[in-house]
Order: sequence, then structure tokens, then C-alpha cells
Amino acid sequence: MGDVAVGARSGHDGEEHRGRPVDAAPTAPDDVPPAGSDTAAEDGRVTNGYAGAGTQGPGGPEPEQPKKQRSFWKELPILIGIALVLALLIKTFLVQAFSIPSDSMQNTLQEGDRVLVDKLTPWFGSEPDRGEVVVFHDPDNWLAGEPTVNPNAFQTVLSWIGLMPSAEEKDLIKRVIGVGGDTVECKGTGPVKVNGKALNEASYVYPGNTPCSVDDQGGQFKVKVPEGFIWVMGDHRQNSRDSRYNQGDANKGMVPVEKVVGRAIVKAWPINRWGTLPVPDTFDQAGLNDRSSAAAALTAAPNAVALAGVVPVALWRRRRITVEETR
Repeated sequence: MGDVAVGARSGHDGEEHRGRPVDAAPTAPDDVPPAGSDTAAEDGRVTNGYAGAGTQGPGGPEPEQPKKQRSFWKELPILIGIALVLALLIKTFLVQAFSIPSDSMQNTLQEGDRVLVDKLTPWFGSEPDRGEVVVFHDPDNWLAGEPTVNPNAFQTVLSWIGLMPSAEEKDLIKRVIGVGGDTVECKGTGPVKVNGKALNEASYVYPGNTPCSVDDQGGQFKVKVPEGFIWVMGDHRQNSRDSRYNQGDANKGMVPVEKVVGRAIVKAWPINRWGTLPVPDTFDQAGLNDRSSAAAALTAAPNAVALAGVVPVALWRRRRITVEETR
């Protein structure tokens, strides 16, 4: 059997291996470590086998090229698109800006004010409560004869994403005075009474106005609010076409709860008028929730149904746990 070439020592030119010329044998530097050993390369990388591993060479792997960052101008349309989608989602489900078109809510709100309306809580079953300032869609042509606004293209885009009120939506803003089951009445110049309790409205009714308007067009009234409806009035009592003056419509002046967009929670603009819109203390007085027995029964019915459904399940679970523990 012939001899096999096993390598060559560097620095001995002219030396031949047995049966094979020296220039045909692979050469390696003197400092090459034995095959299979791990060493640290000059650039700090750990190589396996021989010092040239991981570097570019014939048949070897290509070096990793650094990823080129995308141009800002190419990313800008993507960022704008994401911002528009987020703004649309916020407008649809969370908060929307509305502009006050008239003086019917003075001095609480002035014409031109911007308010932020909470649209989230209605998704969880929350309904308007007494004293809240709410935005609602026109129940039955309350805005008939009002001038129509023709926005430009820029205003249309802003209204679409919720940064401006939509000119196409006919919305109003008023204060909730009565909810389903309440009896609301006005006699003479006031005060307004809810379920027989007089409201102290001095903190929000326009200075110089009387809580009730003395006229034969709706200023004097006594109404029972059906379930699923609210009775609303403006804070500028002698300059507000509200539930009092729309008793001839299909809803007898009431606003269906399903028409309510949400509660106005903050005056956001102009900055010098920034502030929250809390419920006045007079709506927290004792006895205001006293309603007729029929209304109370309707209010308690859903809770009774829920309780009737929960109790058997709770008893069944308790019995099951007891049985398992005795096994």
C-alpha cells in the first residue's frame, strides 16, 4: 500500500513528500490550531476549525450585510395612515370632538367652544343620567330651518377622523333633566321639579334667566318621561329650543336614549375656557330618585331577573364543591 500525504511544514521550499510534489499539497500557517479547536478571531468572533472560518472566501458564506434603513419620506405615508386609522377608531369608539353651534347652553358652553364627548361608556350599557350634558342626534326635525354648513375638503377630512364635527350629522347638545320614569314639571318661573323635588339650578342656568319660561308654547309643563327616553333642557332657558318646545313631535319632546351619542366631559377649546363638565350637586339630593311604583318595578325588574339567574348557579357550584371535597 502506497504512502498518503499528511501535510507539509511551511518554510521548507523544495522539500517533497513521499510520492507527491510539495507544491501540490495544501499549506497552512504555522499558527493554525489543530482541526476542531475553537479560537477567538482577531475581530472577537469565535471560529471553529480553522482561522478563516466565517470570513468571505471561495465557497465560503457571504458576510452579513447591514440592513439599509428605509427613507423617512417612504415611511411618512405609512405613519400618516396609521395615525388616521387610530384617529378613526378613537372617534368611533372612545372620544369625539364637537363644536357648539349656538348659545342655548350659555354660560356653561359658548358658541364656538369645542367639547370632547365620551363615546366609550355607552358601549358598556351606560345610559344618560340627570345633570349630564349630552350630545344627541336630532330626534325629529328639531333643527328644521337651521342653516346648512358647507365645509371645504380639509374640514371634511378632519370631521371624518373626528377632529372636527361633521356638517352632515345633525347633532344637538343639552342638559339631561329627567330620565325614564321621572316626572318633570315647571310652573310659573320655577323652580323645575323632578319627582316633586325642586332643583337649585343657580350654578348653571344663564344669569338673568328664570328656570321656567312663562309662555303658552311649552314653557309651562308637567310630563312623565317614558323608559328609554330622556327630557333635556338648555342652560340658557329663554334661548333654547329643547324638549319643552318640541312636545308636538313624534316623541312628545323626549329624546330616545338610542339617539344619544355620548356625554360631554371636557371643554377642550379655546384653551382659556378649558374645564370639565361635572354633574351639579342639586341632582344628588335625597329623594330625587323617588319614582312611581310602576317605574321602580321596571327599574328593578332587570336586576331581579339577573339575581334569579345567578342564585341557582351559585348554589349548584357550592354543592358541587362540597361533593368533590367529601370524595
